This record gives sequence, structure tokens and C-alpha cells, in this order.
Amino acid sequence: MLPALAFRTLRTADKKCLLKFAWNFGWKGMRSVQLFKKRLKQGDYFPPFLYLSILNSCNLRCQGCWVDVEAPRESMDLATLNRTINDAKAHGNSFFGILGGEPFMHPELLDLIAAHPDCYFQIFTNGQLITEKTAERLRQLGNATPLISIEGREIVSDQRRGKPEVFQRTLRGLDHCLKAGLLTGVATSLCQTNIDDLLTEDWLNELIKRGVHYAWYHTYRPVGPKMSPELALRPEQLVRIRKFVVEVRAKLPIAMIDAYYDDRGQALCPMSTGVSHHVSPKGEIEPCPIIQFACENVRDERGVFETLRSSAFLADFRRVSAQATRGCVVLERPDLVRDLVKRHGARDTTIRGTAMAELEAMEPRMSQYLPGDEIPEKHWMYRFAKKYWFNDFGAYQNSDSSKSSKN
Repeated sequence: MLPALAFRTLRTADKKCLLKFAWNFGWKGMRSVQLFKKRLKQGDYFPPFLYLSILNSCNLRCQGCWVDVEAPRESMDLATLNRTINDAKAHGNSFFGILGGEPFMHPELLDLIAAHPDCYFQIFTNGQLITEKTAERLRQLGNATPLISIEGREIVSDQRRGKPEVFQRTLRGLDHCLKAGLLTGVATSLCQTNIDDLLTEDWLNELIKRGVHYAWYHTYRPVGPKMSPELALRPEQLVRIRKFVVEVRAKLPIAMIDAYYDDRGQALCPMSTGVSHHVSPKGEIEPCPIIQFACENVRDERGVFETLRSSAFLADFRRVSAQATRGCVVLERPDLVRDLVKRHGARDTTIRGTAMAELEAMEPRMSQYLPGDEIPEKHWMYRFAKKYWFNDFGAYQNSDSSKSSKN
């Protein structure tokens, strides 16, 4: 698997893109995680990765979307984005996830990427606005990877994304990226309507044949104003996903990303472990993208480093959620999220202003934490990488959930 993946990537990806990936994301990313671990030992804190939603607008209307895509546009201006990234860079960070809405609707997205050649950006996009010219510009910059969302084939894509001809338009943007030699990934939010079509080796082999370098399966989370709970997966389906990912990682020449398990197959939450937090289009610093409450903003005079390391709200959120579960606290314990928000007087960061009502309407459901169904990594590369650079970082060592997962 690994030699075939390396050969395919070297043959299809632009050399500048590969070098930027290896240095800005690989070497510097590992260094930022090591710095994160060092800070934790010293009782200090700053996450090694930040996710920035740069605007709320989108050209699609997806089922269950929690972003205010139909509201008047809110976006972070280039000066705010540069100040935030520069502050994080000064303290060891080099990797940033760029989200929306649809990031390519932001008029200064490429200017942002160009302003930080020493960083690496993963752009979460539906791919429909990526033209040949845009893809070529990204190739010239070399320090960004488009992660293109595909939610189903023709019929399901139109249902999930709320517009016609979504699948073909997304594939067109995907092909522009691959033709330009960009390191390119495909992400899928697995739910009841697409799991049987897209959680298959046939689908991954199609992506491989097309030239895609990595895939990321995550699970649909019913939150927001239109939760669509009928799309949520059952516990046995969550186990099925984990088992599939572990198997194909050791088998197919495509990199497989996940953010919810360690090397032993134990569940984790990136927010609870402290490895990342989220910044909204209004600059609000949230625990994660689906928890739309905040006490601080990146525009605060202290800057993002001092703000994040001293935030009582975020620290309490990490502690309480890690004590409650190794999974998603929003899905499993919306009551705890509500209590934390009220305790700290956190503000609703949505434009619609209904986040608390949505939280109170949620019914608890299972997430990735399923004690007794842990599936360890099979491939040595993933096992090694997760053991040292993506695990729970001790967040659960004093929690009941951690103890129960070992019994």
C-alpha cells in the first residue's frame, strides 16, 4: 500500500506542492504538536491547529447545515486573518483549516494563502468554484490542499446539497485540482443516504483512478436549525465505518484521514484533547464548529495566543467534556453544553440567534465513543503517527470514560 501510494503521489503531484506539504505540514506540523505537548507538561496551553471559518456564505443549501448560509454575509477581513495567523505562527503553528460557508466565495482567500508561504492550508470546499485558473494559482502557491466534499452520487448529491447537478459540477472542480497537480482530497459526511454508496472499496478505487490522494470520512452530526435526525447513523454503522477505514488503510494506495480515534482505536474528540479550536466568520473563538457559543473573539487586543491560553470558557469546556465522554459531548450530553454556556455567560455566535433553542431541542444520541468496540490501527504508519502526533494527549486520564474504555 505505502510504496504504491508514494509512487502515485510523486508521479501526479506538483513538486512544489509536495515540498510545501512535507515541510510546512509534515515537519513543522510535527514540531507544533511537540510544542503543544511540552506546553501541556508545563501547565500551559495553545492548540497546534486552528480552524478558521472565513465567511458564512455558500452556493449550496445542504441538509442539516449549521452555518448561516442564507443570512447576510459575515466574513473575516484579510487584516484580521493575517493578524490571527501571524500570532499563531509566532508561537509555533503552521497548519490552518479553512472553512466556510464556501471558502472560495471569499474574495481574499488566495491573497491569504499567498501571504503565508511558510504555512499550510487545508481548504474545505464543495469544489464548484474551483476553475482551471484558480487551481493553477493554487499550484503556483503550493501551500494549500483542497479537500472537496462529495456527499453522494448524482441523485443523493442533489438531495443532500439542495441544488441540481451538484455531483458533476463538483467533479469538474476536482478534476481541475488534479490536472494542476494539487495534493487533493475528498471528504464525505457519511449518513443514512450515502453510506452504502460511498463507504466502499469501489468508490475509493474510483477516486484512486481519478488521481485523488487522500480521503476523509466523517459522520453526519444532527445539529443546527434543521437537524435532519433521520440522517444520523446507528451505533453499528459507526463501528462499520471504523472497521472499513482501518482495513483499507492497510490495503489501498490512498491516504485515509480520521480525527476521532487514536492508534488503539479509542475514541477521542479534537476539541476535548485541546488539539484544535474553531474561529467563526465573526471572529468568535468557539470550542468547535458545531458548538456556536463563545466568550472571546480574535479581534480582542490580547491576540489569539493569549486569548486562547487564558480562556476559562474553553478550558472548562475541554475539562468537562473529557470527563463526560471520549466522544462528541454535543451529541451525547447537550445538557452539559447548555450548562457550560450558561455558567460562563457565553454568547450565541450565530446570526440567526437560535443556538440555545436548538441545543435544548436536541435528544442525546451515540457518537464515536462505543466502549468495547475499539478497533486498533493495523498499518504501522498510521499506528506510529497517531501514537506520537495524534492521540488524546492525556485529556482522558482522570475521566471515568477513560477508565471504562480500558475495562
